[in-house]
Amino acid sequence: MTPPRILIMGVGNVLLCDEGFGVRAVAYLEEHYDWPDNVQFLAGETGGIMLMPEIQSCDLLVVLDVVLGGEAPGTVYLLENDDLRKSLSFRDSMHQTDLLDTLATCELAGHRPEALAFGLQPFDYHSMVMQLSPQAEAMLPTFCRKVVDELQRRGIRAVARPATEGDA
Repeated sequence: MTPPRILIMGVGNVLLCDEGFGVRAVAYLEEHYDWPDNVQFLAGETGGIMLMPEIQSCDLLVVLDVVLGGEAPGTVYLLENDDLRKSLSFRDSMHQTDLLDTLATCELAGHRPEALAFGLQPFDYHSMVMQLSPQAEAMLPTFCRKVVDELQRRGIRAVARPATEGDA
């Protein structure tokens, strides 16, 4: 049996401080963990409908993003099914089109993957700066560990790489 094709995609606008958290998180996961061959990574940023070919090529889409869930900044969310609408990139954002609309279009075109999203309640998503807030930057290892733990619970095993001298 062929293993499922998994796409871990970071989305968000990297020009708006913590709105780019998902893009930074996907880079962190790729840099700090070894993954099975059936797991691919993509910095989807604000690609919207242009991401449809990549989305349609997977069986499980794991989206990393920021979420306005009403909790304190730094709260980590796992969103599935109807809760996906809480993700900033899934509604009225700077993205080309709503990601849920893209998933619906994928379904109409013949293949909509199972999807789940991990999100961080942002500290600052209004400032026009190309780096994360210090608080969000500090959350990257914890957030990514939660992603790895949940995916392992679902049978997708990543192995942490040994820390190198440049790692904090």
